[in-house]
Amino acid sequence: MPSSAELAAMERALRLATAAGTVRGPNPRVGCVILDSTDVVIAEGAHLGAGSDHAEVVALKAAGPAAEGATAVVTLEPCNHTGRTGPCVEALINSGVARVVFGQSDPHSVAKGGADALEAAGIVVERGVLEDDCLAINTRWSTAVHRGWPWVIWKVAATLDGRISASDGTATWITGEDARTDVHRLRAEVDAILVGTSTVLSDNPQLSVRLPDFSGAQPLPVVMGLRDIPMSCAVSATALHVRSRDPHEVLRVLQEREIRTLLVEGGATVAAAFVQAGLVDEVRWYTAPAILGSGTSAIADLGISTLSERVSLKVSNVQMCGADVRIDAYVVREA
Repeated sequence: MPSSAELAAMERALRLATAAGTVRGPNPRVGCVILDSTDVVIAEGAHLGAGSDHAEVVALKAAGPAAEGATAVVTLEPCNHTGRTGPCVEALINSGVARVVFGQSDPHSVAKGGADALEAAGIVVERGVLEDDCLAINTRWSTAVHRGWPWVIWKVAATLDGRISASDGTATWITGEDARTDVHRLRAEVDAILVGTSTVLSDNPQLSVRLPDFSGAQPLPVVMGLRDIPMSCAVSATALHVRSRDPHEVLRVLQEREIRTLLVEGGATVAAAFVQAGLVDEVRWYTAPAILGSGTSAIADLGISTLSERVSLKVSNVQMCGADVRIDAYVVREA
């Protein structure tokens, strides 16, 4: 059983992991705290993204020789493989720590097995400490890694009657500035943003994060569809063009690129393709206080003819974004 000091250290590790912000790309958010033999915190660390030191290594470097005989408390099972960086298991063994406490088991088929390797080296391992809390900070990443394709968020900005453009095709600024800024914050959390070729040809979107304080790497623009992307389009030089109308094929290609989170911003046809295929995990819906009565619906026909076939959502958040309403929801799936 974990001690009260180890539980407190895990809570601290969780705060470290989330304070680092959204870690995009193939790696999750992870925090680590190192306790000496008297349960005093001597070092801590967090992972800041692919290619940077993992949380355990950051903390071990800060601890130095004091790590000998210490306890490492980490939110995720230490990795047991060499990728962009070396295995954390090796670093922990070489440091001389006596005990490792972790929350979430690693779902990655390549990186898992760290706990067994540590025990084989004579280190005492405590598993599953505050596991639910540790899982919660990496829901999107864990799901994507476990099942083998990215977490998909469908974003919509529509009128109260579900229209994303008027009958004459105009669609600019359905929602207000606050909601549009909020969308850019969402873009900053994801690895890729997807639209269809029709949206590229009609709207010429940039598919980028445009926030004054944003300094990270831009999400990968992704275009699905068979038509060519003209050189005059804003994303022509940067977009990954998947020449397919099959969302399964798109996700397969993105998985190969280690994309863990995908934001679908395409039009009604693209949205319907992902929803109908059962590939949408999360919905971000912005509703403007306006009614059009005609125009393009947020989603095309799904072939649903009766209420029993409806796509059910579980709302997790409702808030105002200026004059608009933001609704966050998860798609409900059978167990």
